[in-house]
Amino acid sequence: METINWQVEGMSCSNCALTIGKFLEKEGLQNVKVSLMSGDVSFESPGRLNPDLLKKGIRNLGYRVKEAAGAGSEKKRWNEHLRYVLICLPFSILLLLPMAGWLGGFVHWLMNPWVQLGLCLPVYLTGMNFFGRSAIHSLRNRLPNMNVLIAIGATAAFLYSLAGTMFSLGPGYMFYETAALIITLVFLGYYVEDISIRTTQRALNSLARSQKVMANMIAFDGDHQEILFSVENTSLRSGDLILVRSGEQVPADCKILWGEAEVNEAIITGESMPVSRHAKELLIGGSLLISGTVKAQVTAAAKDSVLSNIINLVKRAQGEKPPVQQLADRISAVFVPIVLGLAAVCLLGNVLYFHAFTPALIRSIAVLVIACPCAMGLATPAAVAVGLGRAARMGVLFRNARSLESFKNIRQIVFDKTGTLTTGNFAISHWQTMVDGSSSEPLTPDTFKQIVYSLEKYSNHPLAICITREWRQKNELRWAKIEEVKGVGMRAESRSGAIYWAGSYKIAGHLTADRTHTIYVVSNDRLLGWIDLEDGIRPEAPGVISWLHAKGIRTLLLSGDRDDICRKVAAQVGIAEVISEQSPTQKLGTVAALNAVIPTAMVGDGINDAPALAKATVGISMSDASQLAMQTADVVLMNHGLKQLPAALGLGRHTYLTIRQNLFWAFLYNSLAIPIAAFGLLTPAIAALAMGFSDIVLVINSVRLFVKKVA
Repeated sequence: METINWQVEGMSCSNCALTIGKFLEKEGLQNVKVSLMSGDVSFESPGRLNPDLLKKGIRNLGYRVKEAAGAGSEKKRWNEHLRYVLICLPFSILLLLPMAGWLGGFVHWLMNPWVQLGLCLPVYLTGMNFFGRSAIHSLRNRLPNMNVLIAIGATAAFLYSLAGTMFSLGPGYMFYETAALIITLVFLGYYVEDISIRTTQRALNSLARSQKVMANMIAFDGDHQEILFSVENTSLRSGDLILVRSGEQVPADCKILWGEAEVNEAIITGESMPVSRHAKELLIGGSLLISGTVKAQVTAAAKDSVLSNIINLVKRAQGEKPPVQQLADRISAVFVPIVLGLAAVCLLGNVLYFHAFTPALIRSIAVLVIACPCAMGLATPAAVAVGLGRAARMGVLFRNARSLESFKNIRQIVFDKTGTLTTGNFAISHWQTMVDGSSSEPLTPDTFKQIVYSLEKYSNHPLAICITREWRQKNELRWAKIEEVKGVGMRAESRSGAIYWAGSYKIAGHLTADRTHTIYVVSNDRLLGWIDLEDGIRPEAPGVISWLHAKGIRTLLLSGDRDDICRKVAAQVGIAEVISEQSPTQKLGTVAALNAVIPTAMVGDGINDAPALAKATVGISMSDASQLAMQTADVVLMNHGLKQLPAALGLGRHTYLTIRQNLFWAFLYNSLAIPIAAFGLLTPAIAALAMGFSDIVLVINSVRLFVKKVA
């Protein structure tokens, strides 16, 4: 099934997102995801899709599907809510002027009921065009949204005032300013919410802006001379040649063919220090060339680039709902009918108590307006959007919002060894020759290196690559036959019939009891020598482990490597518990057992780590990990190291803390505001203002995550 992605404008709270989601599900669409913060809507269609009909349905609910941008497409639109504010505000101000007695005769003229009707009518019609249509369609679809509350409140005040005007019932029936202010202030609140939501998206918007730049594309004329011309990077394809100069942004993921440069990859990795890049190395689209000039070949189109994948990953994560939001969503889904019931009870109770309809009506209108569930709906999405946005800027990618929340429970972390605590870049630390294969004389160092190089150059194993890089030879041996025996090593046969091996202890177990070396070299059942290789410890690893211990988080090393090697690495980084010589299946079982006792995170980077990463409460992968590990992990550390792990843990916990603070405020606000309005301590206009203020408080609290110290 094809996945459809739309941008929907006009959502102002979680109830709006729920309304759109339920509408699309009702139309038979599957895997519907609606992100309040970004406006992204995605779904899958099991059959033929009529997009125009769906867009019309969404428009009838009070929202608008934004058309895809193209050449000469739609112009930049005014903010819809600001436009409505500017239409309604002058009329509302005029309706308020009678409260200022010092305006004398002019005020007396404005107090005329028919003049007030004329001033209120444009505001009421504008409001009903937005709130009324949306309310009617939401009720028709049995998906009542918050616009139902606004429409009923404003209509009640308007019709009550209209009846007073038609039947000359006097000033006690004039509430035109109430109807106008409700509509104007709610529009104003929506506009402020729009601005606030855009603020929470600024980290993601910064990444998105980096996607579209101009590129210097290299082509050749009829005389095979290079020519340059500028194109948008969105038109680049894999295989195209480009020139990137000092100070320019890398337009696409590419491989350097010529030149070298200092590159700032902060937008991707969060690391502000420039890194050196040379021929045959990769450049990430969106990074910045600090100095140098390179010619490069594009390796991925714009839509498939690292940056594009990051943005899509963050958007999907923002569309996901963490468990803490499920309660708020369930409450928001039934909130409108509950508030309508409360308003009816308030109206009836006040009529019975005061024996007067007017004050009872005003109080019930105030209940309708102030009880809109915007604050409750914004509590979680606002915090999640800010948390994920800041994480992306730091070089930490969360695959879903659930994993962001899950960090709050993590009390132990399991680390793989190679490529996680270590760099994965091996170096020869020691080596020794024993005897010649055909005599009892020791091998010369040059002869030993020649034999080893000639064997290992035919292998792609990381250990073999390390040896051939350090012991490169011009006069290598020519073999009659050579093969790689999986899990053992390299086997070769010389033209004279001699058999040579370079591999693990398995090939030398019958020749020596010393199994502590990395590679053994054997010829015709004689041990020629051995080589020790060491994997360098990541410089940030000891500090990260120390930070975790200070926070009371238990750490374990889980590896398939030999026990003595694992314990040596664990001692260097400060991990006390080691579980070594584990197969992928055993790793999975170990993580499952640990996870059953205490919520456990797993940090790994290899294919053999993928099952365990999937089983952990939170799976964490490095950006230079295998693709399978990255696809399985919940969190990807983009800075080629562990140094952002404390920030990821801290950000997850502080995001959850912010969500709890937001939900506490939202529930407290609604719990106090409804009784206050019901007892007549708030006018409908003040209620509308308070409703908008509650949303602003939540957004400000969420935005603090951008600057809050989290680790």
